[in-house]
Amino acid sequence: MARNIRRTKTLAMLAALTATGVVLSGCTAGGGGDSGGGDTLKLWHYEGADSAMGKAWAEAITIFEEETGATVEFEEKSFEQIQKTASQVLDTDAAPDLMEFNKGNATAGFLASTGLISDISDAVDEYGWDDKLAPSLQTTAKYTEDGVMGGDTWFGIPNYGEFVGVYYNKDAFAAAGLEIPTTYDEFVDVLDAFVAQGVTPLAEAGAEYPLGQLWYQLALLEGDRGFVDDYQLYKNPVDWQGPEVTSATETLKDYVDKGYIASDVSSVKAEDAGVSFINGTSPIFVSGSWWFGRFVSEATGFDWTMTAFPGADLSLGSSGNLWVVPENAANKDLAYQFIDITMRPEIQAIIGNNGGLPVAADSADITDEKSAELIATFNGVLDADGLSFYPDWPAPGFYDVIVQELQGLVTGVQDVKTTNANLGEQYDEGTAEFR
Repeated sequence: MARNIRRTKTLAMLAALTATGVVLSGCTAGGGGDSGGGDTLKLWHYEGADSAMGKAWAEAITIFEEETGATVEFEEKSFEQIQKTASQVLDTDAAPDLMEFNKGNATAGFLASTGLISDISDAVDEYGWDDKLAPSLQTTAKYTEDGVMGGDTWFGIPNYGEFVGVYYNKDAFAAAGLEIPTTYDEFVDVLDAFVAQGVTPLAEAGAEYPLGQLWYQLALLEGDRGFVDDYQLYKNPVDWQGPEVTSATETLKDYVDKGYIASDVSSVKAEDAGVSFINGTSPIFVSGSWWFGRFVSEATGFDWTMTAFPGADLSLGSSGNLWVVPENAANKDLAYQFIDITMRPEIQAIIGNNGGLPVAADSADITDEKSAELIATFNGVLDADGLSFYPDWPAPGFYDVIVQELQGLVTGVQDVKTTNANLGEQYDEGTAEFR
């Protein structure tokens, strides 16, 4: 009975997070696979052919077929198709041998808890993938028997990553006589200086994910790994009136009151915030590495850079999505061989030279200067064990709760204490089954 209750709740969580996983995790669209057997690898993934991962994995397919003599069957599907049908298809003979799937408790964790994907711990040991992945990248690949990330059992392997940092318009800084900040105090000084010159410095969006990610980053400024483990992995209760959350909520309200963020932020969407950086209207944008490739293509009217959030030891981010092997896969050994190829330096270099964040690249193989800068920043976050996941991950539907409550805060409908109390009530309700 308990298992059935958990399955019902987790299905609800899966539905809730499917709607937001693309936005928060920078996912893209792409393909799928058909039934096969023998010397055929049935592969599903949803990366676009022109994306960093799509290009890298296309080359991996070529190498795999040359080295193994096996054939890869690949049929294009969308992210949404795989997310919505995986729990049904994987329980049949139509399951692929290998597929990309979204990381997190409600997605890969759900499949792990219901026995639909394989424990691949033995393959991890055999191929040494754990030696190539930083501890914070491993968190989203390992789950408990209840499907909570950070467990002891490997159910997937990521080969790329993502993180949230700060994009700066270097030309706007030069025109204002300002330097790129390296500490949080310097960051605030820069915000004040732009406001004094009549510029609203921060591109932000309160109708979608960016404002919530900024709020969580402000909490991380006051928090440590223990706070992250409590918030994300349910190690201990989160104090919703404690110093981390209170500082974040108070500071976010101050940002609006002081003019660092536009007063109409509650109605602004992520696309609008990104475009305001692209067109030079806003000199600073706190957001994810998933914008990097687009800015390379479109933010061409000025020089820009991206750094980790100044003064922070912890940053939003995680591994990318996971390679998972369905329990019903006909050719698990072929799946493991393909995963291993995608972890090779030459495949990792393709990810890195096309705007992605490889997890096991040789820095000498990254020939694109701007990509090398991005990867160096990401590696710095990894070296500090800084990846701290995303604010909506712990509870089903918590993304919408964060958006709504922060809108109430920045419009003045509710105060800091009420906002925190409302967030805490919904968090506690949504995570009760795991605590």
